[in-house]
Amino acid sequence: MSEPEPTPSITVYSDYVCPFCYLGRESLRQYQTQRTEPLVIDWHPFDLRASTRAPDGSIDESADDGKDDAYYEQARENVRRLQERYDVEMDLDLATDVDSLNAQLVSYHVKQERDYEQWLELDEAILAALWTDGRDIGDPDVLRDLATDVGLSADVVETALSDDALQAELRDQFRDAQRSGITGVPTFAYDDHAARGAVPPEHLERLVEGV
Repeated sequence: MSEPEPTPSITVYSDYVCPFCYLGRESLRQYQTQRTEPLVIDWHPFDLRASTRAPDGSIDESADDGKDDAYYEQARENVRRLQERYDVEMDLDLATDVDSLNAQLVSYHVKQERDYEQWLELDEAILAALWTDGRDIGDPDVLRDLATDVGLSADVVETALSDDALQAELRDQFRDAQRSGITGVPTFAYDDHAARGAVPPEHLERLVEGV
């Protein structure tokens, strides 16, 4: 008997604190619901705070990330426009005071150790916690709540946050994304082609199906 064909996947580079990543995932969800065949997400983490991150992993609040008030106002306007387009409710328009590093560690650990559906449930719970409920996804207590809410043990949080090797691996993932030419998120990649930004479902359809 021949082996079943693997489920096709789309690579998604993103950071949980990026509002356009949240909106892009909603666009992807809308596209997925239109397909007759399943399409799974191969998530690759990206660190939007890399330029202001200190050697110990914390955020250096005094560091200049090159983004002024005009940049953030334009970003807010773009978020509002896409919220209307994709019919998305968001509690926050920009999460400038939230560090996603802990959430990415936990998500990456679950992605490596558990099955796809368990990772996806946690991933979606993290996104909703920040962008729908306004919770601080950098708080270990919040992450423990989210893990147990989706049927995982709270121990997955402790394991991820205390694992130095996992943290080093996650940093390698961040560097790999940069070496692959990823300069902003979300970036969707499929079959050597890519689309950057919270592009509409029909754009994702063209990316994946070539139509």
